[in-house]
Amino acid sequence: MFKFFKKKRDKTVIKSEIIIGGFNITVLKKDIKNLHLNILPPDGKVRVSAPKRMDEGSIRVFIVSKMSWIEKHVSKFKEQPRETPREYVSGESHYFKGEKYLLNVIHCDKKPSIAINDKKYICLYIKKEATVEERKKIFLNWQRKELAKELPDIFDKWQTIMGVSANEVRIKQMKTKWGTCNIKAKRIWINLDLIKKPVYCIEYIVVHELAHLIEKNHNKRFKEIMDKFLPSWRSYKKELNGSFLSGS
Repeated sequence: MFKFFKKKRDKTVIKSEIIIGGFNITVLKKDIKNLHLNILPPDGKVRVSAPKRMDEGSIRVFIVSKMSWIEKHVSKFKEQPRETPREYVSGESHYFKGEKYLLNVIHCDKKPSIAINDKKYICLYIKKEATVEERKKIFLNWQRKELAKELPDIFDKWQTIMGVSANEVRIKQMKTKWGTCNIKAKRIWINLDLIKKPVYCIEYIVVHELAHLIEKNHNKRFKEIMDKFLPSWRSYKKELNGSFLSGS
């Protein structure tokens, strides 16, 4: 009697760099089937993920074919105003659910807390001697709790509509993705920074990741699924692409 074992996926990544058209491009060879091109924040670094079997010449041909796209979107990154490093002091601006607020730091001896006042201020109540890192930790914890409040209703709504269900939803900060889905485990990660965006952007990412439980690839079928459930998804994607840009 024979037993068949599923071959384990090789997760080894081979990293190299090539220069084309004045761009220093990072190439990651992985155990994948298709080529993927990404422009990464904050400065528009170009990265290509390629199947391990693909030779450098084929990768170069692919990059050259995408050169106009690369030049266009790298320029967009360079033209974007950079967010200054956060110091969490009074008068500093912060975004919350798509709206701009001014931070108001109020010194007190009570347990640190955050509250929104007059739909204009985010009030941070904290000890006078608190360091920047301590203020940052309180602020990020508040953002995490607020995003965690939003997600259950959004997931319940769209899981019912789409007829799929995630086993687990987690929140973390990500540099190059608004969300990601582990299809096998049905585990979805949502980027903490989404709490800065309008709620419809959060919904778009939730629908996007749930759609991967129906179709894992970003192919024609995936786009058809998105069109069916969220016809305006392209406009939401464009809005979020001010921070993360990718092309196939």
